[in-house]
Amino acid sequence: MIDVEICFGTTCYVLGGSRLQELENYMDDDMKSKTNIIPRNCLGLCRNSNFKSAPFVKVNGKIFDEASPEEILTVIRREIDESN
Repeated sequence: MIDVEICFGTTCYVLGGSRLQELENYMDDDMKSKTNIIPRNCLGLCRNSNFKSAPFVKVNGKIFDEASPEEILTVIRREIDESN
């Protein structure tokens, strides 16, 4: 199972996280069955200077900054392909 943690803190939500909340709507049934979407109130990454900007998403623990639905869908598909 692929864990996708989406930050819905205020900064992330305003800077694009609102689009990420509908990520599951863009997934086919295969992706949905292999993905666990986990909404988080805050991932606490805004203060970390190692990352660019919100919104933040973690996919199996790997952090993605300035995340877009398109990017995260590509990451999920890659994770699924690598696990097969």
